[in-house]
Amino acid sequence: MKKQRLVMRTVILLVLGAAVAYTLYANFTKDKIQKVAVGEKAPDFVLTDLDGNKHRLSDYEGQGVFLNFWGTWCKPCEKEMPYMNNQYKQFTDEGVQVLAVNVGETDLAVNKFSERYDLSFPIVIDKDSQVQSAYGINPLPATFLIDKDGKVVKYITGEMTEDTIKNYMEQIKP
Repeated sequence: MKKQRLVMRTVILLVLGAAVAYTLYANFTKDKIQKVAVGEKAPDFVLTDLDGNKHRLSDYEGQGVFLNFWGTWCKPCEKEMPYMNNQYKQFTDEGVQVLAVNVGETDLAVNKFSERYDLSFPIVIDKDSQVQSAYGINPLPATFLIDKDGKVVKYITGEMTEDTIKNYMEQIKP
């Protein structure tokens, strides 16, 4: 009986150990499993904003693009939006655009969020998650810095401060 319990405990420990090892491996390699690599041309897309205007990424060539993927339910996204808005107002005249891609929420939810923070940059909604999938986005927030030639300069995951956003916009200023 004792021997049977020892074997059972050993099996349980091995399974738990394998699960922990896999979780650690998945977390440490998640940033490496990205579909859009730095130095590559950013995949083009067309999405519609809250006013019904279409935005094609390639139409922004010649300008730097701060491409941000976000959700209204995402607390870090919510925290960085006012910072992005402040910096957008500073850099828009210097050739840097912000394009905020909401990941599949309703127009109503996104509109309320935008009004609450008085956001002035274009917000487009990826209703069927095709753009999110094409860019390999997970988790949120995720931001791609795209230079004037349409190439990805940097990929950032997680919350940003106002200073880091300013620094990133300086990097993609044409």
